[in-house]
Amino acid sequence: MRQVIAIGGGGFGRTTKSSLIEQYILDQTGKEEPNICFIPTATGDLEEYIKNFYSVFSKLKCSASHISFFKRTIDLKKYIEDQDAIFVGGGNTKSMLAVWRDWGLDLILQDAYQRGVVMSGVSAGAICWFEKGLTDSWKSELKLMECMNFIPGNCAPHYDEEPERRPATKKLLNDQAINFMYGIEGGAALHFINEIPKQTIRFDKNKNAYKVTLDKNAINENPFKIMELTK
Repeated sequence: MRQVIAIGGGGFGRTTKSSLIEQYILDQTGKEEPNICFIPTATGDLEEYIKNFYSVFSKLKCSASHISFFKRTIDLKKYIEDQDAIFVGGGNTKSMLAVWRDWGLDLILQDAYQRGVVMSGVSAGAICWFEKGLTDSWKSELKLMECMNFIPGNCAPHYDEEPERRPATKKLLNDQAINFMYGIEGGAALHFINEIPKQTIRFDKNKNAYKVTLDKNAINENPFKIMELTK
């Protein structure tokens, strides 16, 4: 079974006081004490981000580790083979994917995905799994960029948190650059199984994820079935 859990915003990057979505990711591995690896490339391996990761996951029943690309880099293929779940952090998607492709991590992750390793992440770490993602990697404007194409289609994180996300999505639909967009709000994640969106995982109040389409110049935001996480 192939799984992606794409988070629109939130999680340990913002607060270490809750671990609802983090525990959900671990649960999907089916392991009693899974190995989970954090990849913080999109922030340039920001130390504070890495500390937050360990602060949350050290309290959960798992074996947590991370990969650094800005120190001496480990044997990536061998290391990923031992993981049950991957969590990719937010930041600059374009820079992250450029580094990964240069090291061949994109192909290593593709193989791991096919083997059933649970793929997850937030913001840049959400859109990287899709065919294309709406990113703010460029300071000037939001752009749609090619990603790793584990899942067909396009993804916009922070769909309710950043006011330019909805207009940018509408413009792409109007221009027929895309046929649809997965819009994922902060505090929500969209769980894909075998490339099919199964449900929204809500870990904050009144949050959702949508399949966004255009019909006669009107935006349709079709929500997915919701699973609400509670303490």
